[in-house]
Amino acid sequence: MKTKILFAILFFVTGTYFCYGQTDLKIDPKTLAVPEENGIWVQPAQNTKAQPIWGFADGIRIGIAPLDGPRGLIRIYTPYLGHDNFVVTNFIAFEPIDKAKNIRGLSELEWSELDDVRGKRFWSSNTPEAPSFPDKYYPAHGVISNENGVETLTIYLFCETFDNGADIYVRIKFTAGKPYEFEITGYTTEESDELSRFILTATMGNKARLRTLHLANGKNKKAGQLWPTYKESNFTEHNHTPLSEMIKDKNGGAWFIASPDEEDPAKAVYAEDTHAHWKYTGKKATQYWYCPKPSNELEGVVNGRYTYWASKSPIPGGISYENFELTEPFRSGQSYVFGITPLSWEEVISGITTGLTSDGL
Repeated sequence: MKTKILFAILFFVTGTYFCYGQTDLKIDPKTLAVPEENGIWVQPAQNTKAQPIWGFADGIRIGIAPLDGPRGLIRIYTPYLGHDNFVVTNFIAFEPIDKAKNIRGLSELEWSELDDVRGKRFWSSNTPEAPSFPDKYYPAHGVISNENGVETLTIYLFCETFDNGADIYVRIKFTAGKPYEFEITGYTTEESDELSRFILTATMGNKARLRTLHLANGKNKKAGQLWPTYKESNFTEHNHTPLSEMIKDKNGGAWFIASPDEEDPAKAVYAEDTHAHWKYTGKKATQYWYCPKPSNELEGVVNGRYTYWASKSPIPGGISYENFELTEPFRSGQSYVFGITPLSWEEVISGITTGLTSDGL
């Protein structure tokens, strides 16, 4: 497991602000070597300072700092929706809850012990072994494998230890034939405090203005109905959806699906003070979490916002979901799938209920 060495010499760098928040860069990420195409995959360039981006050449991709955006978050890129390569459609944060103190760690908001910058540092490895913090400009390449005749691309992402003692890492796996999703599996290191939960939360539903949760038996939950009078500039209370209300596939896997309610989100009219990075472009998409082997305690959880994060700018069309996540008691090696598909929510659900989709899209 990753060693717990703290460097005697820390790298103190000035914060530079990019489109979504603070990074720790001295180098503009767009000057780093672009990812290399390798068959159906994109992977970081080797033997040079490179952009840490992994995924499909013609599908979903992920990245980490020092790419544009706050630290402590996985960036999710969806160029197949007609976005520029550096447009982030959503983020995923790591939020482990320790068992002893019941404190929820926040990878985006906690301060780094390495350089006193907000946001825990993430780094990459080809294996479950990684030094405490390798050079951020030289990311791991990722490993291409063949699993039962299907090609996969796997990368491990590590995070510095949380304030609550959680010491975690994840395995990200992309699978050929499933270009709009990736699997994310959570683990603790040997040095970690015991966890009660390890929550992986998609943090930016407001970018796509997700407003409808699609549930079993044709039911749904609409953000405007959950919080009809909320007009403040903070987060709403959380809303919980139990496993019993989620859509299931023929193998018992659970789906938590969210979609916009606008016909064409790219045509929205924004308040004059809305920052450009909140303005949605490209095709409409459906977002989802999928748990192939849920426990009976699995829940889908959302909160909402009436204004965009860190602003007073109202969201066009009213309140929408912001954080979008699955949660259950921690099991090391539990896997989830996150996807952003150009399919409509009707097409997604049809694929699940007809048995055409049983292990991801």
